[in-house]
Amino acid sequence: MPDIKDTPKNLGYRMPAEWERHSSVWLSWPYDRESFPGEVLDKTEETYCEIISNLTDSEKVELLVTGEEMKDRVIAKLKAHKVDFNKVNIHIADYADVWFRDFGPSFLVKEAGKEKNTEELAMVDWTYNAYNRWPELLKDDKIPAWMNEHLKLRVFKPGLILEGGAVEVNGKGTLLTTEQCVLNENRNKGMTKEKMEQVFSDYLGATNVIWLKNGLVNDHTDGHIDNIARFVNPTTIVYAWTDDESSADYANLKENLEIIKKAKDQDGKSFKLIKIPLPPVKNVERCNASNLNFYIANKVVLVPVFGHNNDIIKTLDSLSGIFPGREMVGIEATHLFHGGGTIHCATREQPAKNQK
Repeated sequence: MPDIKDTPKNLGYRMPAEWERHSSVWLSWPYDRESFPGEVLDKTEETYCEIISNLTDSEKVELLVTGEEMKDRVIAKLKAHKVDFNKVNIHIADYADVWFRDFGPSFLVKEAGKEKNTEELAMVDWTYNAYNRWPELLKDDKIPAWMNEHLKLRVFKPGLILEGGAVEVNGKGTLLTTEQCVLNENRNKGMTKEKMEQVFSDYLGATNVIWLKNGLVNDHTDGHIDNIARFVNPTTIVYAWTDDESSADYANLKENLEIIKKAKDQDGKSFKLIKIPLPPVKNVERCNASNLNFYIANKVVLVPVFGHNNDIIKTLDSLSGIFPGREMVGIEATHLFHGGGTIHCATREQPAKNQK
């Protein structure tokens, strides 16, 4: 009998969609004064309290802190927000930043047996190079291995650089990404579409890849997909948009829209498309904010909003009909965005073993 290539796909694993059931969500508490200077850090901590208090009725929260002193202070803050500590596990770990989506692992599932009605978990431990910009953040590359000291999952290590915010899947075989990020010379030098599609197939179970061109202008992640296009169910994509032709993002978003209009899913069918306007907010690096950086939990969808009635009303109204059974919750994310990302960037869901 020939050897089976030891890749997730050939062993029956796939990356589930975010709306599939979770057992928990991983976050790391903010503390870096470069990302969050002065009072921005204090207000970002309040944002984290809001995020966690809205998640504990939905799924277990696995929260990283740097030491006992931080742990005590975080517990006091969460108690003030009436957080249910039966749903929070606090772990002491050596980490640098809060962008768990990017340095955390990609979790995988596979059916273990129809009679048991359960699925087996594994993880892909990608290499994290801190966007080839901030060497002081490189120790976050060790977090997946640290996590697995506790989780004891099967681990696949491709030896390639990929952040979680760079890919979006519908759980059925289709993956969304951008050329700007994944084919960037500062990630995997010499990478081609064909090679990366094989990686997506082997390690995430993606049989169909949709390549958008560029992300938001001045995005330090080099164009992560989770700010510009997201799956909200297997057949629907929400996409970022601006009608302002003078906007630096207008041309890129228009080009991306033309691509997804023509795109097909894994079965050759077109997608339903829903437009989400960019809010009128930029961070200190002059990158547009995006309401698409939402997190889909088991019972709620946490949507980043930025203190403007326009973006709150338009976004929640646009999304409320496409997440049946989940409550839409707007989280004020202006201060978190100062660090370069918002709610989706800061979270990494861990799938439940039983998806039924």
